[in-house]
Amino acid sequence: MDVGLMMIFASYGWENMSDDQVWEEELRLARQAPGLGFDALWSAEHHFFDYSFCPDNLQLMTYLAAVCPDVDLGTAAVILPWHDPLRVAEQASVLDLLCKGRLRLGFGRGLARREFAAFRGTMDESRGRFDEAAPMIVKALRTGWIEADGVYYKQPRVELRPRPKYSFDGRIYAVASSEDSVDSAARLGAHMVMFSDRPWPMRLPAIQRNREMHRKYHGIEAPTMMITDFCLCAPKLDEAETLARKHMSKFVESNFDHYEFLGEHFATVKGYDAYAQKAEIARKGGLEGAVEGFMKAAVWGTPDRILRELEARRGVIGDFELNVAFRFGGIPYQKAEASLQLFAREVLPVLKSWQSPAAKAAE
Repeated sequence: MDVGLMMIFASYGWENMSDDQVWEEELRLARQAPGLGFDALWSAEHHFFDYSFCPDNLQLMTYLAAVCPDVDLGTAAVILPWHDPLRVAEQASVLDLLCKGRLRLGFGRGLARREFAAFRGTMDESRGRFDEAAPMIVKALRTGWIEADGVYYKQPRVELRPRPKYSFDGRIYAVASSEDSVDSAARLGAHMVMFSDRPWPMRLPAIQRNREMHRKYHGIEAPTMMITDFCLCAPKLDEAETLARKHMSKFVESNFDHYEFLGEHFATVKGYDAYAQKAEIARKGGLEGAVEGFMKAAVWGTPDRILRELEARRGVIGDFELNVAFRFGGIPYQKAEASLQLFAREVLPVLKSWQSPAAKAAE
């Protein structure tokens, strides 16, 4: 199994923590990951608020390309409606040249109304902008030229310089939580990315749909999906459960706050029908219900429990890549670091030994 480390850069849940301390702690964990056996470093893109603030994950990965020369670097994700596609293609081309083909380029379309407002944009256009921009960028990185005559982007044909050197085949990712996004990821030929926030049997129909649509569009099996998990790993189960419940509750609370899941605005925004349904469920179940669902989906516990939970998930949805965050919801740095290191010692080697059915059959 391919396993990465996810960086959130959040201060929600920590009292009186400066922004520079948030970044210092997150990067301190990230610098340990390559030596512990992780395959990739990943980061979200978020702006302005305690929920998460890494406003330019391509810039961050350019720094990490030099600091961590032996690990892949991923964006989960670049939020395309907030960017010019030409600039994303240029930045990706430069970064991939500097890191010698180690970039895993992930795209998303955004969800927080207040982030869109600050960028003077509208969520109504996010689906259309994503569906125009993503194929533009992927084609540009494949051919070295970018052009478009779409509704949102009128891009004169121009060559990328420096020219892309390494193939991005197998290195494109797309976040997909709604049905439209599941379909868009399949059209793009990308690894579908989901976050572990609800029980996996509920997600199986969407996962199966993505695989079916990928076969329809490309005539081959879909690349392995990636799941971003929020993890608490501890030597004793009671300690792990206490910490997980406390800090996962705070993280879910931050989601409610940032994305306004108790509001009704998703029902009036084009392309966010799935989130309107999720918001309705959130209003009915409240924060407590959402936390219970999150606890059932996320991985926490002793190393043995985590392995059993991941094995059970694999039995439901098949093979997946894993992307794990250890710093979230007010977890003290020492606890996050201990969780990371215990996971790396006792969980990661087992995950690395797992093989897909196809690999086993080839032996």
